[in-house]
Amino acid sequence: MDRYHWLLVFHMTGVFLILGGAAFGGILNVAALRRERPSEIVVLFRFVRIAVRAISLGMVLTLVFGLWLVGDLDFVKWSNTWVILALILWVVANALGGAGGRREKETRKLAERLAAEGDGPSAELRARMRDRLTLALSWGSGIVVIAILALMIWKPGH
Repeated sequence: MDRYHWLLVFHMTGVFLILGGAAFGGILNVAALRRERPSEIVVLFRFVRIAVRAISLGMVLTLVFGLWLVGDLDFVKWSNTWVILALILWVVANALGGAGGRREKETRKLAERLAAEGDGPSAELRARMRDRLTLALSWGSGIVVIAILALMIWKPGH
């Protein structure tokens, strides 16, 4: 295999890590929303950490190898609209996901505390689990990633 194909393999590995991690994390979040006991929510949120690691590694791989591909290929230019938009959206996706993730981490900590204090249902935990801003940040990040994927596939302006 030549360098182009190796770069593409690592770039696509990053894409699959992001999409797989996002799907896994989304499923776990939906499952957590359906639980009342803090201990069950804690277990699900701890598994979300695995998804976050996959997404984080995928984001790094897609950026590094995507930039390398753009620099290495004659038929792709830094000035291409889809390249610029993809980079901007990459930053937006990370910002949204990071902000949502920090809020979810605080929710997990609350669930851990409540689980240790008797593991009874909590109105505060239920409210945090359904917090619209947290959900919008996390799910919004996923939507932005799908927009990046669409740019990569259709390459508008190319």
